[in-house]
Amino acid sequence: MEIGVPKEIKDQEFRVGLNPSSVKVLCSQGHQVFIETSAGEGSSFSDKDYEKVGAKISDRKSIWDKELIVKVKEPLFEEYEYFKNDQILFTYLHLAANRPLTEALVKSGITAIAYETVAMEDGKLPLLTPMSIIAGRLSIQIGARYLEKQQGGRGILLGGIPGVSSAQVVILGGGVVGSEAARIALGMGAKVQLFDINVERLRYLETIFGSRVELLHSNIYEIEKAIPKADMLIGAVLIPGRRAPILVSNALVSKMSPGSVIIDVAVDQGGCIETLKTTSHSSPIYLEHGIVHFGVPNMPGAVPWTATQALNNSTLPYISKLANYGLEALKKDVSLAKGLNVKNKSIVYPALKEIFNDIH
Repeated sequence: MEIGVPKEIKDQEFRVGLNPSSVKVLCSQGHQVFIETSAGEGSSFSDKDYEKVGAKISDRKSIWDKELIVKVKEPLFEEYEYFKNDQILFTYLHLAANRPLTEALVKSGITAIAYETVAMEDGKLPLLTPMSIIAGRLSIQIGARYLEKQQGGRGILLGGIPGVSSAQVVILGGGVVGSEAARIALGMGAKVQLFDINVERLRYLETIFGSRVELLHSNIYEIEKAIPKADMLIGAVLIPGRRAPILVSNALVSKMSPGSVIIDVAVDQGGCIETLKTTSHSSPIYLEHGIVHFGVPNMPGAVPWTATQALNNSTLPYISKLANYGLEALKKDVSLAKGLNVKNKSIVYPALKEIFNDIH
């Protein structure tokens, strides 16, 4: 099969769909891999690195002519014109919060498979997990920086020092993002409260964190008590294939101390904090109610060398199946089949069908 890897065009998105290691594996299986010129440079992979392992370097239009398109982030408007009805697109899509892209995919007839909805029998999301780990860890690293006075924050050192209180970090969601954020916040010396709606998940997290993290059931009463005292608020709520629910209202955000920081990792699914708007790496923050808001949806793009390799470690087995078997791979792999969002000019993922029941 001919596999095309376009260069990402989202603002400061430096990841790439395939690294040279993955290309070598696919070429050894008899496939042809085409990489757009300089697509890997942001992740420190040169065109020569790809050519050495058997890839061919090509221009954007030629790349989008291939049967299987492997990306990292969702296609932007400028790329909609390239969609074809005999193609397979494999990438992060996050369609629940993106009607225009959903409509374009359906209209084109392309088969769109989303990394974030590929799911194991136990419900784990193998292609979302590596980026969730990175985003969770980055959220605290970034938040600590924006708590600095020169960045618009309160001027608080996350871990404090002896005799001076450390920062209060509130995390909404105890999944991969939330637990990784808690891990880093603890390591930096912060006080941490973590909320989750699943009591079993909270019990599991207690086996990891013990009493070092205050684990709380997610409900309106407890959230309203915690938010005004938070120096840093992390949104880490995920409902696969659906928009994130709003857990923090505009009015509640206004009760936070000026210079506090909000980072909503759920922004690519609509966000769970009412005042949060999508931003970019070029312009990552804005102030509302005097609170620093950070809403960059492609956070792992800040560490592309790490993120590209971590992503490829998880995506390569599925890419190989699609290359070897085409759409028959969906019948051979139940987990991969759950990633199918759009096919034959129809939305097939159940949660998306409910959201966009008027798109045909």
